[in-house]
Amino acid sequence: MSETSKPESARAHARAQGGTVVEEMPVLPPAAAGEWPPEIADDDKRWAETVAGGNYTALRLAAGTHVELTDLAGDACAHLLLFNAAQPDERLNVADTIKVQWQAYTSAGQLLLSDRGRVLATVVADDSGHHDAFAGTSTRLRNTERYGDGSAHGPSPAGRELFVLGAAKFGLEPRDLPPSISFFQGVVVHPDGTLGFTGSAGAGARVRLRMELPVVLLVANVPHPLDPRPDYVSTALRIRAWAGQPATERAPEATASPEAGRAFANTIAYARLGGLV
Repeated sequence: MSETSKPESARAHARAQGGTVVEEMPVLPPAAAGEWPPEIADDDKRWAETVAGGNYTALRLAAGTHVELTDLAGDACAHLLLFNAAQPDERLNVADTIKVQWQAYTSAGQLLLSDRGRVLATVVADDSGHHDAFAGTSTRLRNTERYGDGSAHGPSPAGRELFVLGAAKFGLEPRDLPPSISFFQGVVVHPDGTLGFTGSAGAGARVRLRMELPVVLLVANVPHPLDPRPDYVSTALRIRAWAGQPATERAPEATASPEAGRAFANTIAYARLGGLV
C-alpha cells in the first residue's frame, strides 16, 4: 500500500513539500524568495515567480506596483500585454506607444500607452536595451512550421496561445488580445524598412516597470518570432513585484515632454475620478 493511501499520510506528505522551491512556480510568501532588490522592505514584497521557458504568467496588479523582469540565463524573451483592470477593454497600444513618443526603441522613461491615450505602465529602469515593439509574439501556425508544434501545451508553445490561456483567467477572449511588446531580445529597423534581430544583452539583464493604473499583466516567455535559431530556445525569466506609488504630475517621466505631460494628466484625472488610486 502506498504511503499516501491514507488521508493522514497524504497530508503529511503534502505538507512536507512546503519547503520545496519549484523553479517554475511562485514563491509564497514572496518575502521568502531570494534575489530581491536590497532596498525593498519585506512588507512591500508582493510577488516572486520564475517563469520557465515556454511558459506564461497572468497577474492583477495595483496602481504603483513595480515589476522587475530579469533574464536569468540570456535567452528569455518576455512578451508583454497590459489591460486596465478596471476597464479591460482598454489595453496596451504598441503603435501609439511608439508614435506618440516619437521613439521606436524601448528604453528607460518610455511610457506604455493604452488605446485611450493613458499610461498603463512606465519603464523606469533598463540595463538590457534589447527589446522590440514591432514584431509582436509568435503564433501557432508559425511555430508549427518552424518547430513542428505551436500549441499551448506542446513542446514549443507560441506566445499568442499562452496569452489566450492567461487572458481567459480574467474573462478576456482571443479577440481581446492586441499586439504585444517584448523585452530582452532586440530588433532594429534597417533603412529599407526590414527588421533585423539583434538578440540578447546577456544573462542578468533587468527591466523595471511601474504600473500607473490597476492593470492585468500577461507575460509569455517564448522565443522571439525573428530568432533565426532552428531550435526552440527559451530560458527562465524571473519576476519580482513590490508595492509603490504611481507617478504624479511632477514625476520626471511626466515632465519629460509635452506628449508625456498630456498622457499623465489624462491618466491621473481618470484614476482620481474613478477612485482607482
